[in-house]
Amino acid sequence: MPHTLLISHPMLSPMQAGLEAQGYRIVRRWEMADVDAGAVEAIVHAGEIHLTPDFLQGLPNLKLIANVSVGYDGVDVPWCRARGIEVSHADGLNAEDVADHALGLLIGCWRNIVAGDRMIRAGGWNHDRMAVGPGLKGRKVGVMGLGHIGVAVAKRAEAFGMTVAWWGPNPKPDADWPRAESLLALAADCDILVVACRADVSNRHAVNAAVIEAVGPKGMIVNVSRGSVIDEDALIAALKDGRLGRAGLDVFAVEPTPVERWEDVPNTVLTPHSAGGTVGSLPSMIAQTFENLRRHFAGEPLLSPVRG
Repeated sequence: MPHTLLISHPMLSPMQAGLEAQGYRIVRRWEMADVDAGAVEAIVHAGEIHLTPDFLQGLPNLKLIANVSVGYDGVDVPWCRARGIEVSHADGLNAEDVADHALGLLIGCWRNIVAGDRMIRAGGWNHDRMAVGPGLKGRKVGVMGLGHIGVAVAKRAEAFGMTVAWWGPNPKPDADWPRAESLLALAADCDILVVACRADVSNRHAVNAAVIEAVGPKGMIVNVSRGSVIDEDALIAALKDGRLGRAGLDVFAVEPTPVERWEDVPNTVLTPHSAGGTVGSLPSMIAQTFENLRRHFAGEPLLSPVRG
């Protein structure tokens, strides 16, 4: 009898053929019949999508949630562990790609590259050039979260001649950069705040109005973590009022984010949660998910379990 897997979201549909080739029976959540619930033994999941306890309780034989993504903020890990459900994720496999994207957002917005492209396409380049803006050398970058992505961002920032500090709730004695006393202190002392932490309930809206205003009218916030880490309403209000200078965002409070929400928000570069997806990283993340599934059903330790 083949093991039954539930694919949790249509974005993961391209994995179905490969899973079926491995001998698994596939159920798609958006088409699932009541009769399928009792058969599901594992979920192949995109970690930012919320799996509620009410839904999971309806899957009595569920024993594994295999996140294809690095993040797993949509999964209540303690709740799962208390019920014997293992959780895995793609551990650090796309950190370099996400860091590249973070620097792309940073440079594209800080140096007005995207704004310049729009100006030319709109026929606005006559004899006048764009207003002269600041360069990057000597600027201070504050990194929120010094995991795989945060370290990769910090190294790239240094290569551009910027100085780096960081903050996270847990000290890292071996870190190459100084740790600020608090997130607010980091924001007040930096020109550019890069949000690169793992999202969970403890840091929801941690980048609040006070932190945003501490970055200030000449500063910039880049977010490649999750939309939940920033108070998006406060961010938008600060951008409109000029209390925050710029923002480069790959993640949003609601995804897809409504287009009208950003129509009159100035000094922003926005991308559709695409930082971690490249032709290099995605196959590695999928392969790790396949291996976690194989190990689980073979009774072996998972390759990349969620720890902590």
